Amino acid sequence: MRKRLGIISLFVMLFIAFIVVWNYSYYQGQEKAYIPIKESKSVPVIPSEAGVFKRSEHALDYSEMPVDAKYQRTLEMYYDNRAYHGAPPSIPHPTDENQNIGGNSCLKCHENGGFVSKFNAYTPVTPHPELVNCKQCHVAQKSKTLFKNGNFAKVHAPKVGNNNALITSPPAIPHQIQLRENCLACHAGPSAPKEIRVSHPERVNCRQCHVPNNKELTAVKAFIRKQ
Repeated sequence: MRKRLGIISLFVMLFIAFIVVWNYSYYQGQEKAYIPIKESKSVPVIPSEAGVFKRSEHALDYSEMPVDAKYQRTLEMYYDNRAYHGAPPSIPHPTDENQNIGGNSCLKCHENGGFVSKFNAYTPVTPHPELVNCKQCHVAQKSKTLFKNGNFAKVHAPKVGNNNALITSPPAIPHQIQLRENCLACHAGPSAPKEIRVSHPERVNCRQCHVPNNKELTAVKAFIRKQ
């Protein structure tokens, strides 16, 4: 008899514990999910994705912008002021040494582009406007120095063609992405070289379809090492 009462008592206790736990879980599940957001000055990002959507707000403007055939840049012009593939372009015009930081001079023209009557051309848009010390990487083509001209052969513009895996596949990205994460800066708008101007700038998530071509990058690096 005592054994039966013990079993019944244990069963009742387990049943009550089950009801309590179930009731607690049920009401916990009814509460709305909440994720506390801590204020932080720095936003964590993937380095290779930084600046990808920097110009996405202008994407629709690019798609509706008429092409001015008189002032188009070509891929040959694009590579004309670069020593090699992947090199930062040199500065083909005079600069004010007293205002050589991006926000004071360079970014006034190169952050959003536009036509500059002084140079009779559309301004190339920088893909990284957050880097304001522009002359740390970009140097003037003509300057007063003690160096003499050498016989260094410049790299000619590569031929533009399909490097896709299949006939209907989107072309791969034939260059490194570091400092060039913002695709629309070079591939959309009136300042973009006509050979690489994209036909669908409104699709701002470019790397959803276009992936880096590591084979091409390896070949370019090997070519540079031989020079």
